[in-house]
Amino acid sequence: MSRTRRDLLRGALGAATGLAVRGSWAEDLPPVRAITRGPKNHWFGYYDKLEFDPTGRYVLGMEVDFEHRSPRPEDRIRVGMVDLQERDRWIELGSSTAWCWQQGCMLQWVPGSRTQVIWNDREAGNYVSRLLDVKTRQVKTLSTPIYALSPDGRTAVSLDFRRLGELRPGYGYNGIPDPHAADPRPKETGIFRVNLESGRSELILPIAEVAAFGPQLPSMRGATHYFNHLLFNPDGSRFVFLHRWRMPNGARQTRMLTARPDGSGLRVVDANGLTSHFIWRDPERILAWSEQPSHGKAFYLFEDRDGGRAEVVGKDVMTQDGHCNYLPGGEWVLNDTYPDRERRQNVCLYHPKFGRRIPLGEFLSPREYTGEWRCDTHPRVSPDGRYVVIDSPHSGEGRQLHLIDLRGLAAR
Repeated sequence: MSRTRRDLLRGALGAATGLAVRGSWAEDLPPVRAITRGPKNHWFGYYDKLEFDPTGRYVLGMEVDFEHRSPRPEDRIRVGMVDLQERDRWIELGSSTAWCWQQGCMLQWVPGSRTQVIWNDREAGNYVSRLLDVKTRQVKTLSTPIYALSPDGRTAVSLDFRRLGELRPGYGYNGIPDPHAADPRPKETGIFRVNLESGRSELILPIAEVAAFGPQLPSMRGATHYFNHLLFNPDGSRFVFLHRWRMPNGARQTRMLTARPDGSGLRVVDANGLTSHFIWRDPERILAWSEQPSHGKAFYLFEDRDGGRAEVVGKDVMTQDGHCNYLPGGEWVLNDTYPDRERRQNVCLYHPKFGRRIPLGEFLSPREYTGEWRCDTHPRVSPDGRYVVIDSPHSGEGRQLHLIDLRGLAAR
């Protein structure tokens, strides 16, 4: 790589992290430390939620005293946060009996707030959400669970966790059966919009409506339909979600759609049958793992429009499906991999413009971490781009939260 190209790349990383990057980063990995410890297990879950508070001081997490089996309805987890400025002190905030291994209880900071967090719980035979002020400890209970929050922190979109729990174990919750289990395309459930101030919830996209919308794949006939993975774009004007269906033989296919917060303006962005992990790059483009005629299975940057134009990203570098995110500024992709043959999970940064990959670490995932209770790293980035937190059992103390210090890239 030429000196000019290398300097430009360092400048891009410096802009993303607010650091002056110097020296070589290729030879050494950045420092990693556990910020939670056993004997209890700690994790956060998905990569697209706000784990850090706006100051970057507090890191949310969940605590449980068992692993390697499905949660039972009575299994309760603890909700808390780690204070990075007080020797990684664990501060308990609450608890939940509505959770799963992959996404926990949807614990996250409310966007724009320094003190409010939210998570899902179960109460009186229903799934609810708890809105907590971590300073005053005042709790507000909403009569519906949440999935993704709008950037202004006023609105949430949600789905039917009862249905998800039966059709996609590890992502929905166990404890309340799906009342529409016999209906492959129910009209009474789907995606809901939730007003976080009033608690009012309304059905905006019924499953039946979405299943009948847009291009129909042959595999959709006779299949059972559901939704997963909702996420607002950075300006809150639209949200993305996956429409999935399970065929009688157990196989699954997917379409990626977007809509306005009220459910109008529905678009089918990717209808090829395979869309996996995704993240918004900006309000108009979505990075997603998909299969397209141009390059097969790869990451693509989709335009948010019907049949959105898809540009391949990192075809020869990011060659596996992973949990993708962006550092601040949207130039650097943060990504991971599933365990390889030696059960190593890799976390890295990638710059699409320069085609540069920077490894952040290899983390061993023992063989008992598989299937529904696997422990994906799900890398999450701090607001200033200086830190990444992952879930990993590589230290031998069960799944724990580990902090990767990107300032180590600037120290060399």
